[in-house]
Amino acid sequence: NTVSNLIFILPPIYGAIQTYKDGLEKRYLAAYLCLTAVGLGSWCFHMTLKYEMQLLDELPMIYSCCVFVYCLYECFKYKNTVNYPLLFLLVTYSFIVSIVYLNLKEPVFHQIMYGTLVSIIVLRSVYIVLWVYPWLRGLGYTSLTVFLMGFFLWNVDNIFCDKLRALREKMPPVVGAVTQFHAWWHILTGLGSYLHILL
Repeated sequence: NTVSNLIFILPPIYGAIQTYKDGLEKRYLAAYLCLTAVGLGSWCFHMTLKYEMQLLDELPMIYSCCVFVYCLYECFKYKNTVNYPLLFLLVTYSFIVSIVYLNLKEPVFHQIMYGTLVSIIVLRSVYIVLWVYPWLRGLGYTSLTVFLMGFFLWNVDNIFCDKLRALREKMPPVVGAVTQFHAWWHILTGLGSYLHILL
């Protein structure tokens, strides 16, 4: 579960370098770097299993989704403009979620707030690939499908964790390693998120 976070770290670093070299807008650089931050935070959490490191995993998920929302709602604007009202709204959302989560320490709250952002991202992306840039449907649907496969495996792992763990103990070590669905959640959501930034 630690090493599987490399998918959140290496491709986005490459994307950030290419974004800088190509002179693209800073919001895309921010998107890649936020995805890298999610990977680094998740790496630290899965390596230590400490609460402080869990926050480095979960809060950047909120922040990166806010950057993705900003990018998606600004993709039709003039280059190098800033939408200050949207920026203020997303920063406020991030701040409120952080404060409430730090006080509540309730994973369901985080999941709802994260799910809300992901839903906004999905709806906006579907709008873009259906009515604005239909030639991007392949990339858009691939990104969404890969991400949803990871989400599905994460849920399977959460629901059947004890049974899967018992089953893996009876398997050869290599087979047990590749059936770690939480690791597949990292791999597939990391890849899906990277493809989404490309979109």
